[in-house]
Amino acid sequence: MSNPKINIAIDGYSSCGKGTLAKELAKELNYLFIDSGAMYRAVTLALIRRHIAVEDIAAIENLLPQLEISFEFNSALNHYQTLLNGDNIESEIRTMEVSNLVSPVSKIDAVRDFLVKQQRTIGLNKGVVMDGRDIGTVVFPDAELKIFMTAQPEIRAQRRLAELRQKGDVLTTFEEVLENLSSRDLQDSTRANSPLLQASDAIVIDNSNLSREEQKALAMRLVNEKLGTL
Repeated sequence: MSNPKINIAIDGYSSCGKGTLAKELAKELNYLFIDSGAMYRAVTLALIRRHIAVEDIAAIENLLPQLEISFEFNSALNHYQTLLNGDNIESEIRTMEVSNLVSPVSKIDAVRDFLVKQQRTIGLNKGVVMDGRDIGTVVFPDAELKIFMTAQPEIRAQRRLAELRQKGDVLTTFEEVLENLSSRDLQDSTRANSPLLQASDAIVIDNSNLSREEQKALAMRLVNEKLGTL
């Protein structure tokens, strides 16, 4: 008999380490990792490249069927990368230009419907770890394990700034990153369509003072507890 598999939904605020944890769990469990935030960033990048305004819903609806978003693990670099129509866009979607536009794009019903449909299809066979803002409430409301991650805003901003510095951005300031995170928190939490919410059955992890190793160990305990009940 094959080992049972579950879907794991990881939600939370920007720069809380959702993606880091999701990738580590997927690798440990040999599950499929899906970065839903990267999917919204990929759509945002596509709009920027084609100079399509957020208000131009007709143009956006026309563009969406032309977009194929996928993920692959780069063994040489030991990390996952996002592909848009086969091209690696991982670095481009992490820029501040995309960060500043991704929340308004995420509010567009056509975009959300397009991506949620894709995400749900991926999850039908189980064995998926997906992180985002509405995974446990909208995309996978029946996920066997739901985690909601949070951390102090200043710590999140510092982590995000370190990420940008590592990618070669020496111009963006701490204050700009903190303002961007605060703005996105507000937009994501108050949007009408699929707002950022903690699912009633989600387990909260505040990783303000947790190392990556401690965070992963805690999450793996939750996974093993859940698998043990199947």
